[in-house]
Amino acid sequence: MPTVQEIEQRLFQLAPRESAMDWDNVGHLLGSPEQEVTRILVALDITEAVADEAIAEGCQLIVAHHPVMNCKWLPVQTIRSDTPQGHLLMKLLTHDICVICMHTNLDAAEGGVNDCLASVLELIDPGPLRGEAGLCRMGNLSAPLMLPDFIRHVSKALNCNGIRYADAGRPVYQVAVGGGACGDFESAAIAAGCDTFITSDLNYHQFLDAAGKGINLIDAGHFPTEDPVCRKLVAYLKAQFSQITVHKSASHREVIQYYVEGE
Repeated sequence: MPTVQEIEQRLFQLAPRESAMDWDNVGHLLGSPEQEVTRILVALDITEAVADEAIAEGCQLIVAHHPVMNCKWLPVQTIRSDTPQGHLLMKLLTHDICVICMHTNLDAAEGGVNDCLASVLELIDPGPLRGEAGLCRMGNLSAPLMLPDFIRHVSKALNCNGIRYADAGRPVYQVAVGGGACGDFESAAIAAGCDTFITSDLNYHQFLDAAGKGINLIDAGHFPTEDPVCRKLVAYLKAQFSQITVHKSASHREVIQYYVEGE
Protein backbone atom coordinates (compact mmCIF):
# COMPACT_ATOMS: atom_id res chain seq x y z
CA MET A 1 0.00 0.00 0.00
CA PRO A 2 1.16 3.61 -0.54
CA THR A 3 2.99 5.33 2.28
CA VAL A 4 2.34 8.77 3.74
CA GLN A 5 5.51 10.02 2.04
CA GLU A 6 4.32 8.81 -1.36
CA ILE A 7 0.93 10.46 -0.87
CA GLU A 8 2.59 13.72 0.17
CA GLN A 9 4.72 13.69 -2.99
CA ARG A 10 1.62 13.17 -5.14
CA LEU A 11 -0.21 16.01 -3.37
CA PHE A 12 2.74 18.31 -4.05
CA GLN A 13 2.24 17.56 -7.74
CA LEU A 14 -1.23 19.09 -7.40
CA ALA A 15 -0.12 21.98 -5.15
CA PRO A 16 3.67 22.52 -5.21
CA ARG A 17 5.32 23.29 -1.89
CA GLU A 18 7.16 26.24 -3.49
CA SER A 19 3.92 28.17 -3.99
CA ALA A 20 3.15 28.26 -0.26
CA MET A 21 3.70 31.57 1.53
CA ASP A 22 6.95 31.80 3.48
CA TRP A 23 5.21 31.84 6.88
CA ASP A 24 3.14 28.76 6.09
CA ASN A 25 3.63 25.15 7.20
CA VAL A 26 2.56 22.62 4.58
CA GLY A 27 3.10 18.96 3.79
CA HIS A 28 3.50 16.00 6.14
CA LEU A 29 3.27 17.47 9.65
CA LEU A 30 2.52 14.53 11.94
CA GLY A 31 3.34 10.83 12.08
CA SER A 32 5.67 8.43 10.29
CA PRO A 33 6.46 8.98 6.59
CA GLU A 34 6.69 5.20 6.21
CA GLN A 35 3.17 4.58 7.52
CA GLU A 36 1.20 2.53 4.99
CA VAL A 37 -2.22 3.97 4.21
CA THR A 38 -5.46 2.19 3.36
CA ARG A 39 -7.97 4.84 4.44
CA ILE A 40 -7.82 8.66 4.19
CA LEU A 41 -10.14 11.27 5.71
CA VAL A 42 -10.24 14.70 4.01
CA ALA A 43 -11.32 17.79 5.96
CA LEU A 44 -10.87 21.55 5.85
CA ASP A 45 -9.69 21.63 9.49
CA ILE A 46 -8.53 18.96 11.91
CA THR A 47 -10.80 19.31 14.93
CA GLU A 48 -11.40 16.92 17.82
CA ALA A 49 -14.52 15.70 15.99
CA VAL A 50 -12.52 15.09 12.81
CA ALA A 51 -9.87 13.18 14.79
CA ASP A 52 -12.58 11.04 16.42
CA GLU A 53 -14.12 10.42 12.99
CA ALA A 54 -10.76 9.29 11.60
CA ILE A 55 -10.29 6.93 14.55
CA ALA A 56 -13.78 5.47 14.16
CA GLU A 57 -13.26 4.99 10.41
CA GLY A 58 -9.88 3.30 10.86
CA CYS A 59 -8.00 5.96 8.89
CA GLN A 60 -4.22 6.15 8.98
CA LEU A 61 -4.08 9.62 7.41
CA ILE A 62 -5.96 12.92 7.48
CA VAL A 63 -5.45 15.30 4.57
CA ALA A 64 -6.51 18.83 5.53
CA HIS A 65 -6.31 22.37 4.22
CA HIS A 66 -5.51 24.33 7.37
CA PRO A 67 -2.27 23.34 9.13
CA VAL A 68 -2.74 21.58 12.44
CA MET A 69 0.50 22.99 13.89
CA ASN A 70 3.32 25.52 13.56
CA CYS A 71 1.31 28.14 11.70
CA LYS A 72 1.38 31.85 12.46
CA TRP A 73 -1.97 31.85 14.28
CA LEU A 74 -1.32 28.71 16.38
CA PRO A 75 2.39 28.02 16.93
CA VAL A 76 3.33 24.86 18.80
CA GLN A 77 5.43 25.52 21.91
CA THR A 78 4.29 22.56 24.03
CA ILE A 79 2.35 19.33 23.51
CA ARG A 80 0.33 18.84 26.71
CA SER A 81 -2.90 16.96 27.24
CA ASP A 82 -4.35 19.88 29.24
CA THR A 83 -4.28 22.29 26.27
CA PRO A 84 -6.70 22.02 23.32
CA GLN A 85 -4.01 21.76 20.66
CA GLY A 86 -1.82 19.44 22.73
CA HIS A 87 -4.78 17.16 23.45
CA LEU A 88 -5.60 16.95 19.74
CA LEU A 89 -2.03 16.23 18.70
CA MET A 90 -1.60 13.56 21.39
CA LYS A 91 -4.84 11.91 20.31
CA LEU A 92 -3.66 11.73 16.70
CA LEU A 93 -0.23 10.40 17.67
CA THR A 94 -1.64 7.87 20.14
CA HIS A 95 -3.81 6.39 17.38
CA ASP A 96 -1.02 6.46 14.75
CA ILE A 97 -2.91 8.92 12.55
CA CYS A 98 -0.67 10.94 10.25
CA VAL A 99 -1.45 14.42 8.98
CA ILE A 100 -0.74 16.13 5.65
CA CYS A 101 -1.81 19.77 5.19
CA MET A 102 -2.01 21.67 1.91
CA HIS A 103 -2.66 25.34 2.72
CA THR A 104 -1.60 28.45 0.78
CA ASN A 105 -0.01 26.25 -1.88
CA LEU A 106 -3.47 24.77 -2.47
CA ASP A 107 -4.99 28.27 -2.49
CA ALA A 108 -2.70 29.25 -5.37
CA ALA A 109 -2.69 25.94 -7.25
CA GLU A 110 -4.41 25.49 -10.59
CA GLY A 111 -7.51 23.51 -9.72
CA GLY A 112 -7.09 24.43 -6.05
CA VAL A 113 -9.19 26.37 -3.55
CA ASN A 114 -9.99 29.38 -5.70
CA ASP A 115 -10.59 27.51 -8.94
CA CYS A 116 -12.97 25.21 -7.05
CA LEU A 117 -14.76 28.25 -5.62
CA ALA A 118 -15.05 29.88 -9.06
CA SER A 119 -16.39 26.64 -10.51
CA VAL A 120 -19.05 26.16 -7.82
CA LEU A 121 -20.21 29.75 -8.37
CA GLU A 122 -20.39 29.09 -12.14
CA LEU A 123 -17.97 31.80 -13.22
CA ILE A 124 -17.12 31.61 -16.91
CA ASP A 125 -13.46 31.21 -17.93
CA PRO A 126 -11.97 32.20 -14.55
CA GLY A 127 -8.34 33.24 -14.43
CA PRO A 128 -5.92 34.82 -11.96
CA LEU A 129 -6.97 38.14 -10.51
CA ARG A 130 -4.76 40.74 -12.12
CA GLY A 131 -2.42 42.62 -9.80
CA GLU A 132 -2.21 40.13 -6.92
CA ALA A 133 -0.04 37.21 -5.85
CA GLY A 134 -1.84 34.39 -7.62
CA LEU A 135 -4.31 33.39 -4.94
CA CYS A 136 -7.59 34.91 -6.16
CA ARG A 137 -9.53 34.34 -9.37
CA MET A 138 -11.84 36.47 -11.52
CA GLY A 139 -14.42 35.62 -14.17
CA ASN A 140 -17.78 36.60 -15.58
CA LEU A 141 -21.34 35.40 -15.14
CA SER A 142 -23.24 34.16 -18.19
CA ALA A 143 -25.51 37.21 -17.78
CA PRO A 144 -25.66 40.11 -15.30
CA LEU A 145 -27.66 39.60 -12.11
CA MET A 146 -28.99 42.00 -9.54
CA LEU A 147 -27.08 41.66 -6.28
CA PRO A 148 -29.94 40.08 -4.23
CA ASP A 149 -30.37 37.38 -6.88
CA PHE A 150 -26.64 36.70 -6.96
CA ILE A 151 -26.44 36.49 -3.16
CA ARG A 152 -29.17 33.84 -3.21
CA HIS A 153 -27.13 31.94 -5.80
CA VAL A 154 -23.98 32.18 -3.66
CA SER A 155 -25.81 31.08 -0.52
CA LYS A 156 -27.28 28.03 -2.22
CA ALA A 157 -24.09 27.07 -4.07
CA LEU A 158 -21.92 27.27 -0.94
CA ASN A 159 -24.56 26.11 1.56
CA CYS A 160 -23.98 29.20 3.69
CA ASN A 161 -25.56 29.71 7.12
CA GLY A 162 -25.64 33.42 6.38
CA ILE A 163 -23.98 36.06 4.22
CA ARG A 164 -22.71 39.55 5.06
CA TYR A 165 -22.65 41.98 2.16
CA ALA A 166 -22.40 45.59 1.07
CA ASP A 167 -24.36 46.83 -1.95
CA ALA A 168 -22.54 49.34 -4.16
CA GLY A 169 -25.59 49.66 -6.43
CA ARG A 170 -24.01 47.76 -9.32
CA PRO A 171 -25.35 44.68 -11.10
CA VAL A 172 -23.13 41.62 -10.77
CA TYR A 173 -21.23 40.48 -13.86
CA GLN A 174 -17.43 40.55 -13.44
CA VAL A 175 -16.65 38.76 -10.19
CA ALA A 176 -13.47 38.21 -8.17
CA VAL A 177 -13.29 35.37 -5.65
CA GLY A 178 -10.87 34.63 -2.83
CA GLY A 179 -11.49 31.59 -0.66
CA GLY A 180 -10.90 32.27 3.02
CA ALA A 181 -9.50 35.54 4.33
CA CYS A 182 -8.58 37.40 1.13
CA GLY A 183 -9.83 40.85 2.06
CA ASP A 184 -6.38 42.29 1.39
CA PHE A 185 -7.01 41.76 -2.33
CA GLU A 186 -10.05 44.05 -2.49
CA SER A 187 -7.98 46.80 -4.15
CA ALA A 188 -6.77 44.34 -6.80
CA ALA A 189 -10.39 43.38 -7.54
CA ILE A 190 -11.31 47.04 -7.97
CA ALA A 191 -8.26 47.74 -10.16
CA ALA A 192 -9.15 44.75 -12.35
CA GLY A 193 -12.59 46.24 -13.04
CA CYS A 194 -14.61 43.76 -10.99
CA ASP A 195 -18.02 44.90 -9.77
CA THR A 196 -18.21 42.23 -7.05
CA PHE A 197 -15.73 40.54 -4.71
CA ILE A 198 -16.53 37.36 -2.78
CA THR A 199 -14.31 36.32 0.11
CA SER A 200 -14.53 36.05 3.92
CA ASP A 201 -13.47 37.68 7.18
CA LEU A 202 -13.97 41.22 5.88
CA ASN A 203 -13.84 44.05 8.41
CA TYR A 204 -16.26 46.83 9.23
CA HIS A 205 -14.47 49.57 7.34
CA GLN A 206 -14.35 47.51 4.17
CA PHE A 207 -18.13 47.25 4.24
CA LEU A 208 -18.45 50.93 5.21
CA ASP A 209 -16.33 52.11 2.28
CA ALA A 210 -17.55 49.62 -0.36
CA ALA A 211 -20.19 51.88 -1.93
CA GLY A 212 -17.75 54.75 -2.25
CA LYS A 213 -15.25 52.45 -3.93
CA GLY A 214 -17.91 51.12 -6.28
CA ILE A 215 -17.64 47.42 -5.46
CA ASN A 216 -20.19 44.96 -4.09
CA LEU A 217 -18.66 43.00 -1.21
CA ILE A 218 -19.87 39.54 -0.24
CA ASP A 219 -18.52 37.81 2.86
CA ALA A 220 -19.75 34.25 2.41
CA GLY A 221 -17.76 32.80 5.31
CA HIS A 222 -14.35 31.17 5.68
CA PHE A 223 -15.60 27.59 5.76
CA PRO A 224 -18.11 27.85 2.89
CA THR A 225 -15.65 29.56 0.52
CA GLU A 226 -12.90 26.98 1.10
CA ASP A 227 -14.78 23.74 1.71
CA PRO A 228 -15.42 23.02 -2.03
CA VAL A 229 -11.72 22.12 -2.42
CA CYS A 230 -12.23 19.10 -0.13
CA ARG A 231 -14.29 17.40 -2.83
CA LYS A 232 -11.45 18.08 -5.27
CA LEU A 233 -8.93 16.51 -2.88
CA VAL A 234 -11.12 13.42 -2.47
CA ALA A 235 -11.45 13.00 -6.23
CA TYR A 236 -7.72 13.60 -6.81
CA LEU A 237 -6.62 11.10 -4.17
CA LYS A 238 -9.05 8.47 -5.45
CA ALA A 239 -7.70 8.91 -8.97
CA GLN A 240 -4.09 8.72 -7.84
CA PHE A 241 -4.51 5.80 -5.41
CA SER A 242 -7.38 3.58 -6.52
CA GLN A 243 -6.58 0.99 -3.84
CA ILE A 244 -7.16 3.47 -0.98
CA THR A 245 -10.54 4.38 0.53
CA VAL A 246 -10.92 8.18 0.61
CA HIS A 247 -13.87 10.13 1.93
CA LYS A 248 -14.75 13.65 3.04
CA SER A 249 -15.39 14.35 6.70
CA ALA A 250 -19.03 14.21 7.70
CA SER A 251 -18.41 15.82 11.09
CA HIS A 252 -16.73 19.05 10.01
CA ARG A 253 -19.09 21.83 8.97
CA GLU A 254 -19.61 25.57 9.27
CA VAL A 255 -19.16 26.60 12.91
CA ILE A 256 -20.51 30.18 12.66
CA GLN A 257 -24.22 30.59 13.37
CA TYR A 258 -26.30 33.73 12.75
CA TYR A 259 -29.15 35.25 14.72
CA VAL A 260 -31.38 37.76 12.92
CA GLU A 261 -33.91 39.78 14.94
CA GLY A 262 -37.48 38.88 14.02
CA GLU A 263 -36.73 35.39 12.71
